[in-house]
Amino acid sequence: MITERERVRETFENLFGSEGEIRLYFAPGRVNMIGEHTDYNGGHVFPCALTIGTYAAARKRTDRKLRLYSMNFEKRGVTESSLDELTYQEEAGWTNYPKGMIWAFGEKGMKVEQGFDLVLFGNIPNASGLSSSASVEIVTGFLLKDLFGFEVSNQELALIGQYSENRFNGVNCGIMDQFAIAMGRADHAIFLDTATLKYEYAPLSLAGAKIVIACSNKKRGLGDSKYNERRSECESALAALQKAVKIDSLGDLTEEQFEQYKDVISDEVQRRRAKHAVYENQRTVQAVKALADNDVERFGGLMNASHVSLRDDYEVTGIELDTLVEEAWKIDGVIGSRMTGAGFGGCTVSIVKDEAVDAFIAQVGAAYEKKIGYAADFYVVEIGDGPVRLA
Repeated sequence: MITERERVRETFENLFGSEGEIRLYFAPGRVNMIGEHTDYNGGHVFPCALTIGTYAAARKRTDRKLRLYSMNFEKRGVTESSLDELTYQEEAGWTNYPKGMIWAFGEKGMKVEQGFDLVLFGNIPNASGLSSSASVEIVTGFLLKDLFGFEVSNQELALIGQYSENRFNGVNCGIMDQFAIAMGRADHAIFLDTATLKYEYAPLSLAGAKIVIACSNKKRGLGDSKYNERRSECESALAALQKAVKIDSLGDLTEEQFEQYKDVISDEVQRRRAKHAVYENQRTVQAVKALADNDVERFGGLMNASHVSLRDDYEVTGIELDTLVEEAWKIDGVIGSRMTGAGFGGCTVSIVKDEAVDAFIAQVGAAYEKKIGYAADFYVVEIGDGPVRLA
């Protein structure tokens, strides 16, 4: 059985020839266990890297040409570009992500002066909300560091990835996705304070249970979703609160403080958005404590509460994600289930007891297809490490 890294190398050699040094890399995808839409509100998140992700094969060139190919978008063929053409173009599609990283490295004083050939293959479902775009950014950053000898830490790679996504691709994302991917550690989730970038690794030992991701197969794009709208609603709510209480972000508030001051937010929608950000941040802190106390049931209960808040206060779920979660809650052996990622499609994450996994996939899958009209895909996943050079 040919491995994915072998397929990537073989594809590279078929397209670009086998001469010269071809290097292989991998960067994971990520799933956020709890702490959604808190990362740009100065709160905590709790993501982990996965063993699925993005493979890359790359070889330096002697000119300034870029030749880019994705095995996930074969019909696009090889896209030829140049280090002199590092501007965002909508029609450039996926290639905006690696080009954005080259541009961002240059902005940070690490100019790439030689072109390269690149083949990518991701086994993350596209547009699933498991961070295929951030995975492409981090694998690109990691190979730039390795190919051209730049001194840059994995934490700095995460910040460059976020900078690229914000400034080059125009998506106002927080730091979580890139950080989780760049800093991943097997069998651990990362408890990250997005306001300070202080973090700690927390063992995610789910003895007798598995993490199951259900992909709704409803396609969404972050940039054209209501993501930026939610962000600006939170910024308006914060500005109103800052007239009454000294805070830098919504993540600075406890639930009690929010209840004390919430009436200064005159807009009812903005008030609900802020409530989610504050309460979700506190849920995340409590969830990590529950894990430290070996109380997985409590962790699952907080996951469920997170989904309710994302559905009712933040309004980012939609019928597809709600159906997956509500059907999951009906099944014995489901410890917790919630939407994960930006919402508006994408995935749910569930903790499911080993003996219930098959029934979970069968029953949730059947109910979803009956109600929505097309199938969901299910992935039993493991928690993996951050980016790595494979060969």
